[in-house]
Amino acid sequence: MKLVGTISGILKSNAETRPNGHAVLALERPALTYKGLFKHISDTVSALNAIGLTRNDRLAVVLPNGPEMATAFCSFSSGFSCAPLNPSFQAPEFDFYLSDLNAKAVIVQAEFDSPVRDVATRLGVSVIELNPDSSCSGLFSLSHEDETLEKHDPPEFSGRLDEALVLHTSGTTSRPKLVPLSHENLVVSAVNISESLALSDRDVCMNVMPLFHIHGLMASVLASFQAGAGVVCTPGFSARSFLKQLSTTGATWYSAVPTMHQAIVGRAQANPSSTHKINLRFIRSSSASLAPTVMHDLEHIFGVPVIESYGMTEASHQMTSNPLPPLERKPGSVGLAAGPDVSIMIDGGVVVGPNQVGEIVIRGKNVTAGSSENPEANALAFTNGWFRTGDQGYLDDDGYLKITGRLNEIINRGGEKISPREIDEVLLEHPSVRQAVAFAVSDPNTGEEVAAAVVLEAGSKVGERELQDFVAERLVDFKIPRRVVFLDEIPRGPTGKLRRIGLADQLKIRGELPRQSSYGQVGDTEDPNTDTEQTMLTIWKNILKLENIGLKDEYLSLGGDSILVGQILNRVESELGARLSIIDFFGLPTVRRLAKRVDAIKALSSESSHTASSSQV
Repeated sequence: MKLVGTISGILKSNAETRPNGHAVLALERPALTYKGLFKHISDTVSALNAIGLTRNDRLAVVLPNGPEMATAFCSFSSGFSCAPLNPSFQAPEFDFYLSDLNAKAVIVQAEFDSPVRDVATRLGVSVIELNPDSSCSGLFSLSHEDETLEKHDPPEFSGRLDEALVLHTSGTTSRPKLVPLSHENLVVSAVNISESLALSDRDVCMNVMPLFHIHGLMASVLASFQAGAGVVCTPGFSARSFLKQLSTTGATWYSAVPTMHQAIVGRAQANPSSTHKINLRFIRSSSASLAPTVMHDLEHIFGVPVIESYGMTEASHQMTSNPLPPLERKPGSVGLAAGPDVSIMIDGGVVVGPNQVGEIVIRGKNVTAGSSENPEANALAFTNGWFRTGDQGYLDDDGYLKITGRLNEIINRGGEKISPREIDEVLLEHPSVRQAVAFAVSDPNTGEEVAAAVVLEAGSKVGERELQDFVAERLVDFKIPRRVVFLDEIPRGPTGKLRRIGLADQLKIRGELPRQSSYGQVGDTEDPNTDTEQTMLTIWKNILKLENIGLKDEYLSLGGDSILVGQILNRVESELGARLSIIDFFGLPTVRRLAKRVDAIKALSSESSHTASSSQV
């Protein structure tokens, strides 16, 4: 496979060799060809050059999932450094990320009501509006200070070693850390993924992953473009629509996290005829461990192999992957090295042989060189040229990697990597909290959930719900502790530091969290404030067959399971006209928070429709 040094180089090559090939596809919209995509990114880079933005300038991007986000990533990374941010972040998070990035501008969809606008204005960061063009998948225009930005001169594309993408990954002892990735990092990783999956221009990937994460950007989008293949860019994952989308788009594969696969299995088992016209070549799973039973069910339903892989942001995603048939796939293993060198290291920096447990380390051209802004973090991250993943495992006699645990404190909630220290700091801002330690609790649906141990100031009285609401005002919903434990003293480790690793076992918090809701006692009788809350509450009561449900009761605490989630999502879409994803559901698992999300989705849909209608006048 030909290696091209930059993202713009990949797209230019495809525009020359297969100009009419479909690159970006969307539901019910004309496809964008490779010729059209390359022209679009060229015009976009040129227009931004004209207002003074140059190579390596960081552009924060706050957009919903869909074709515009895919083409925005390609466009902004081709001439600048693209920094996608979760649109659901709260104002304090946007404040941190924009400041830490030293962003030169933030790109926001036109009329999208987001706190990032006010934060950017206060920080003196330019706000550039993105206006979707409904005539073709992924096309958009940009405007700044009410003036449309237009191409003026030939674009100044970035070079092989320039920064193309910058994301944050959770640090173990501080706030999330910057991970800068060069064009070389990304292109090498795209080649690695494309080769391990034997992608070709006959493939079509259906992307359901968020495009502010490395998984969706690399596995679904850039690896497909490297192979000259097409990508169907959905607005997000919907269990109800997923199987129909697979059949109507002709997708040959998809990549997802285990919570999505679980929902797909439940939906397919409930509607066996819905899989008859689906012709997948394989299914890929990454970002969290996939249960062997889910893998078995997927392979039985679709009749294709499930390829489990292992990746992380610092490696530009993929590090290992189980191979396609006829080579062996080992359930419980994340496969063979698939690009970078992979080894096991023990104390003292010694690399050991097969079947010896130690820290998983990697090296290769897809691995970040580290951040020049944080030399201390770089020193901790690398030993003898190897990047330390913080994961523990071993290589078997055949070279297959098995992960046995983690050496660091990161919480992996269904693929969302969470820095516990970030939650500590927010809890400690509450005047009643003297000490706080967030930690991971195992969970059968998301892999791990967030819990927190808290010591209160003398004489203070504060409840679990109040602390959760306090966190919710400052952090995105998936970081809210699902359980808060009040202690007289938090256990300490042998060095005197507050214990985090193993705290769930020490406090005997295991498996699913107990029936008490993490937002208060089950059945809290507060009345709905909106029609959406009333409808959502009725749906929950009908599906769960419970009458006593409070607006802040968590789904799992009410006895809900992953099978019933699909029924709730179907009812929400039919009765409220909003498509929620499984990620939405487990990230916002209460009537009140899901209702708020539904209203936000409907508002954004209305704004997008208004923008599209206005553009056609």
